[in-house]
Amino acid sequence: MSRLEFDAAVAPRSVEAQLTVADGETVALIGPNGAGKSTILGVVAGLVAPTSGTVRLGGRDLTTVPPHRRQTALLAQDPLLFPHMTALENVAFGPTARGVSRAAARSAARRWLHETGVGDLAEHKPHQLSGGQAQRVAVARALAAEPQLLLLDEPMAALDVAVTPALRQTLRTVLAGQTALIVTHDALDALLLADRVVVIDEGRVVETGPTADVLARPRSPFAARIAGLNFVTGQWDGDAVTTPSFVLAGKPPDPSLRVGAPAVAVFSPGAVRVDQSPASASTNTITATITDVEPLGDRVRLRTLAGTVPVVAEIRPTQAANLDLTLGSQVVCSVDETEVTIYDLPS
Repeated sequence: MSRLEFDAAVAPRSVEAQLTVADGETVALIGPNGAGKSTILGVVAGLVAPTSGTVRLGGRDLTTVPPHRRQTALLAQDPLLFPHMTALENVAFGPTARGVSRAAARSAARRWLHETGVGDLAEHKPHQLSGGQAQRVAVARALAAEPQLLLLDEPMAALDVAVTPALRQTLRTVLAGQTALIVTHDALDALLLADRVVVIDEGRVVETGPTADVLARPRSPFAARIAGLNFVTGQWDGDAVTTPSFVLAGKPPDPSLRVGAPAVAVFSPGAVRVDQSPASASTNTITATITDVEPLGDRVRLRTLAGTVPVVAEIRPTQAANLDLTLGSQVVCSVDETEVTIYDLPS
């Protein structure tokens, strides 16, 4: 069994979190920069000492166990391969360090190099590998050590976008049945690699659940941002979500949503219509100030502020050309009720 139970605090870094990873489960840790994700990974790996609490793996208390005896493997953005060793020797290092015979270690290394798609590069040294190839070797090296828990700290963040999809597919294959905790800022990584998502903010767990559910119905601003959705909080008045600046009606919410209860309305930036003409206040009409204009190929992303509420819209360049997109100018955003999903927001 390789169940991870984390219930620890790191005082200087303001981290105090509780989370679990079931045996054979992959969990994605997501959250803003500085939220504490890498600190949690460091505590689990034994690189950061907790101020209080415990870390258990398979029922074994790791809190005072040195890193090399934890049966964990950490894969970071940089492959950190031994430069004087071939790919085969790098991958065989872990089994050899555990006391496996040289022949068995090399056999395991060849198998994992093949599993990660770089079997033909066994005799290459790190300087002969591309970034994507080196990261695949690093994945093979981590798995050859047969860890109870695999820790991944944004393993694709430093790679060229052209090689990322192939490595993502490799990870999807090799993580099947492997207990793993992965830090990522990429929604696609979370969707394709993780069974469950844990959202960390200011060192605390603020949201958790199956990956698809969290990204479809986020309950935190960061989860909404990573899912590419607008996230508006307010109160449910029985017909719509009300904020100090505007009112949003949407698809019929869960009947259990009580009048006066905290509620959230989410909608896609692509569902927002943008006009220049001022409009009288009405449901699903938002008067906002442009704070940023970002070209995105066949779209233009507008970041606006309605009072204190950020609203993002994505429109076609032809439509943008007919608008005054000067920073600080006002626009009117409107959203069809059928595009808005409303649900409760735990207080």
